[in-house]
Amino acid sequence: MRRWLTAFALLFAGLSVGALAGHSLLLGQPPAATPIPKELTSYRDVVNKVLPAVVSIEGKTAATAVKAPQLRKRSPADNPQIPEEFRRFFDEKSFGLDVDPTPHLGFGSGFLVDPKGIVLTNNHVVDGAAEVVVTLQDGRKFTSKDIKTDPKTDLAIVRFESKEPLPVLELGDSSAMEIGDRVLAVGAPFRMRGTVTAGIVSSKGRNLGMNLYEDFLQTDAAINPGNSGGPLVNLRGEVVGINSAIKSLSGGFQGVGLAVSSNLAKNVMEQLEKNGVVHRGYLGVHIQTLTNRDLADRLGVPKEGGVLVTEVEAKAPGAKAGLKDGDVITAMNGKPVHDGQEFKMAIASLAPGKEVELSVVREGKAETLKATIEEQPSDFGQKDQHEQAVPRSRNTVGVEKIGVEVSDLTQAQAERLGFRDTAGALVMKVEENSVASEGGLEKGMLIRKVDRKPVKSAAAFKEAVAKASLEKGVLLQVESPEGGTSFMLLKAAAAPAAK
Repeated sequence: MRRWLTAFALLFAGLSVGALAGHSLLLGQPPAATPIPKELTSYRDVVNKVLPAVVSIEGKTAATAVKAPQLRKRSPADNPQIPEEFRRFFDEKSFGLDVDPTPHLGFGSGFLVDPKGIVLTNNHVVDGAAEVVVTLQDGRKFTSKDIKTDPKTDLAIVRFESKEPLPVLELGDSSAMEIGDRVLAVGAPFRMRGTVTAGIVSSKGRNLGMNLYEDFLQTDAAINPGNSGGPLVNLRGEVVGINSAIKSLSGGFQGVGLAVSSNLAKNVMEQLEKNGVVHRGYLGVHIQTLTNRDLADRLGVPKEGGVLVTEVEAKAPGAKAGLKDGDVITAMNGKPVHDGQEFKMAIASLAPGKEVELSVVREGKAETLKATIEEQPSDFGQKDQHEQAVPRSRNTVGVEKIGVEVSDLTQAQAERLGFRDTAGALVMKVEENSVASEGGLEKGMLIRKVDRKPVKSAAAFKEAVAKASLEKGVLLQVESPEGGTSFMLLKAAAAPAAK
């Protein structure tokens, strides 16, 4: 009898607890917190899968290249447009590393993508090399001269022959990665082969102007010199990025690493394997994303925005279609255009001969143009870098209205700075907190147009600004020494309202 009463009491207690739990939900009380997932105790399984397919790569020059160093190709470390904190990443000498007495260029990492012997890496790892030495994780070495590169994405492949199948890695879907997902970076930092570091995806879709086509994953996994070209993998061992650079004030790891997304790399890799080069569609226009609301209003663009055409190359498909600098492309084939990088990628993905319909706003009026895509020239977007020190000039004109000093440009100066001709006004000085500095004008820029009208000289620029209205905004078209063209609006700050 006592056992029966005890069982009944326990059953009643259980029912009461369940009823009370249900009652608490009815009263709006929150349910018990979801337990936090247990932390992974080890990454050993994914590391064991990935590591055998990761290689180190050393580029070597030919003997003749040592006698003629002027033949050496440029590397990202030579590019003055890349910020110092990135350029130091590409230069081993910044870190006091021992230099191999054998003539060589770069040292980095890569990973096998074909069991017969194809490695995917960064272009800057092999740039300028006559041959490369590929070292596998087990110590085997292969020498190859079969190097195919795509500087526009900073990617390359190296092909060599193996008598037996080699371990490979697969490219995953980088777009499926979310901020906070865990990743591993594998490579040979400071020549320390087989190094693995862990972190998370810190950001997606980074565009930093280092390459013509970019789609970087940002990670806080430790990346250092020598990691370039190595894989950034997810926890399934799939490659979601190719480690490329770090942002650092010291030159070493400071928590900001960048990897070319696998989705961008996949098409490039396949074309390099098949054709040895990458074929891209070509419209022949230079653009900037239109994000400044005042500039958009000045151009008469509706609120949905678009991309601003800053330069149209002669005889290019864009010129043949009737595009002009100052046009704003708002849609392509009926699909809205918002972002310049996205538009560049879309054009590049089109096959030559493909016709596209462009919706354009020109001086506030909507137009529709049709362009036929052509094959992109190999040197498109790869203009030579020039020394950017602004030359001194006695013919300096002060434009106090906007706070700048400008001068005329000689032919020799134009060639030195990389400008195609001397027409315009070269910015020699920009006063702090002036209308010009607030609008983005910088020393070394060449002002080509004021309110859509060409200016041929410093004096002509001063006269044009004198006639313009700062309240309405002065529209400038400027060119930078490295070849980029952009629009900017100089506008006086509104006076504070009277109380």
